[in-house]
Amino acid sequence: MSQNIQDKVIVITGASSGLGEATARLLSAEGAKLVLGARRLDRLTALVEELNANGGQAVAQQTDVTARQQVEALVQVAMDAFGHVDVMLNNAGIMPQAPLASLPVEDWDRQIDVNIKGVLYGIAAVLPHMQARKSGHIINVSSVAGHKVLPPGTVYCATKHAVRAISEGLRMEMTESNIRSTIISPGAVATELNDSINDAQVRDSFNAFYDQVAIPADSFARAVAFAISQPDDVDINEILFRPTRQEV
Repeated sequence: MSQNIQDKVIVITGASSGLGEATARLLSAEGAKLVLGARRLDRLTALVEELNANGGQAVAQQTDVTARQQVEALVQVAMDAFGHVDVMLNNAGIMPQAPLASLPVEDWDRQIDVNIKGVLYGIAAVLPHMQARKSGHIINVSSVAGHKVLPPGTVYCATKHAVRAISEGLRMEMTESNIRSTIISPGAVATELNDSINDAQVRDSFNAFYDQVAIPADSFARAVAFAISQPDDVDINEILFRPTRQEV
């Protein structure tokens, strides 16, 4: 798998835990050069120190993806440290699910800011560099919820449908620039995502479901590595995966 990962410069948002952390560990072991962004700098720094102590090459930059300037700064760290960006993994996301009738408008706003605008800011930060090199790979994280609507996560589903639409439009627009675009849509994967659910009843229901069926975060990491490791003329456009035991 490491054939096309070794020495690639890969930027990951939401890298301090869950999917991002697991992916950073796997890609570092495969020889990638990592630039990791997240809000929790203490956890991010600890991860970078661990990876580098094990022979990796990684740097950290505190990043809130709802702030465009911070995402641009993250990519600039990659440019300063390594000279270019090969892969951008727009992974940061939140899932504060609740019934629409409860009117959690602030949660709606946060989901749009993180799950949609955060992805767009990541694309905007790397696209000019990749177009100039006529090379690059942008990986956006959707969800099973981006393929169907599952109340009480209506707004969350809407944001993840939007990620798929943005990613497919990006793929179509970037074919002449030789830039690959991948959507990865996980099902129930064990992360801290459920912690962002503020509705206690919904959170308890999700936690019970995840306790029954969720698979480890390295399942996602392997999907990312598979997409990256393909030859440059092969673009894995979409990966949808679930735990074997997950029905919906």
